[in-house]
Parts: sequence; structure tokens; C-alpha cells
Amino acid sequence: MSLATEIQKHSQGATGTVGARTETGPGANGDRVSGILRRLTSTASRLGPIGAVAVLALAAAAALWPGLLTGLDPLTGNPAERLLPPSADHLFGTDQLGRDVFARTVHGSAQTLSASLIAVLIGVGAGVLIGLVSGFFTRAVDAIFMRTVDVLQAVPGLLLSMAVITALGFGTLNVALAVGVAAVPSFARLTRAEVSRWRTTEFVRAARADGLSAAAVLARHVLPQVRGPILALVALEFGSAVLAVSALSFLGFGAPPPQPEWGLLVSEGRDFLAAAWWMTTLPGLVVAAVVLAANRVSHAVNSEREFR
Repeated sequence: MSLATEIQKHSQGATGTVGARTETGPGANGDRVSGILRRLTSTASRLGPIGAVAVLALAAAAALWPGLLTGLDPLTGNPAERLLPPSADHLFGTDQLGRDVFARTVHGSAQTLSASLIAVLIGVGAGVLIGLVSGFFTRAVDAIFMRTVDVLQAVPGLLLSMAVITALGFGTLNVALAVGVAAVPSFARLTRAEVSRWRTTEFVRAARADGLSAAAVLARHVLPQVRGPILALVALEFGSAVLAVSALSFLGFGAPPPQPEWGLLVSEGRDFLAAAWWMTTLPGLVVAAVVLAANRVSHAVNSEREFR
């Protein structure tokens, strides 16, 4: 092979390399767009849980210290300020009685969030206990508990809650109890599935062989293993509880007027949608934001658990 041929080949290779590096066609633009989208998605995935926690923290602050966010009375209205649109003086506008909707939303967070928290605690307490016992002990015990859970799960959650409220009576506390009963099957089934998976592992068998009682084995060795999935479900069920409590309040099963509650605020504004859309829309957006934030936190907890 001659020297000229070698030089020609090297020149072609260099040209191809430079061409590859300086390519500006549609393919290169598509790669740059894909890279930007990947970076934005990665940034959103990191900032998403932080934003969700911030939303939940703001909601908790509104429930615990409403005076930090508003100094207006949620029960007293000014007839001269009826149905005013959102403004600097009234962030969420006013209702048909001249009451500040933002103040009512802030003060109503205590009723809705406390009822949702009580409901989740009831679901966790009863559901985890049922799941632990059902997944760890004999088939007869498992059959009894799981058939009971099947009966509860066969009824739609909202309908089951309404049935419980009908038996107990109206009120925020009874709404919380009703929603908590409806949440029990989810926790029971998840806990039973996790306990059944860990029950046959070597370290659990070794603990039983060492003479530990069933309660000690469950508390020391099994429950720590199922804690992650339960925490993820707690966040998810909290969002569902907020939605269920708001729905029941919307239907009139919660706190009686004029006490503010998120579902009640949405219900009060439905007759004024044409003239005062903010009465329903803005409290509804608050409910949606809290529910979505709880779901995002649940997803982050579950993703972290799977990563580990």
C-alpha cells in the first residue's frame, strides 16, 4: 500500500470524526431535546417530594396555627362585601354572607386534617394488627380474619363509611371513625402479604427455635421488615382519607354549618358557580393539592424502599 493511500485513509477518518462531532442535523437536535427533557425530569423527580412535603407542612401549619396565615374571623361576615372576587384583601374572595373564603379554608383545615389523621390511625392500628395475626398464625385464624376483611372490602369505601355514619350519627369524629373502618382492609391485606413472606425466612425460624414467643418474634423481627410498605401506604391512605372526609362533608355528614370544613366549603359554593366560582374552585384546589402531595410522598417512600 502506497504512502498516498495511507494519507487518504487517515484524512477520511479525520473528516468522519469531525463530521460526527459537528453534526447539526435533526438527529442532533433531537438528542439535545431528549437530554434537556431527561435533566428536567431528573430535577422534577428530586424536587417533587420536597414540594409535596412543603404542601403538607403548610396544611399542617394551617391546622395547628391558623392565625399565622390569616387574622380574619371565619364565622363573621360583612354583608357589604358579599361575593367579592379574589383580591389582595381577600385571597380566595368572599362568600354569600361576606365571609372570607381563605380564612374559612385555613380554619377548616383543622377539622378535615384531624379527621383524616384519626381515620388513618384507626386503619393502621386495626389493619396492621389483623394482618400480623392473620399472616403469622394457623390457617383457621387466617381464614376467619381474612373473610371478615373480604366482607368489608366487598362494600365500596364511601358506601361503607356512609353506613357507619348512619349507625353512629353525624359529626366530624364519626366521619373519622367511618373512614377509618373503610381503610382497615387495605392495611390488613398489605400487612398479611408481607408477614406471610417473612414468616418462612431463616432468621424468623431461628428466633422461634430459640424460644421467643410469637408476639416477640412479630415485634422484633417481622414488624421492622414490613414497616416500609406500611409507611408508604399510610401516606397514600392519608390522601384518600382527606378525599373521603371532604366527600362526606360535602354530602352533609360532617360538621354542621357554620363550622368551616373543606367539603362543606365546596358544597356551599356549588349554588354560586356562575356568579362566584372561587367559592368552590379554590377550596377544591386546596383539597386536590393535599391529596396529590400525600400521593407523591407515598411514591417517594416506596421508591426509596425499593432502592434500598
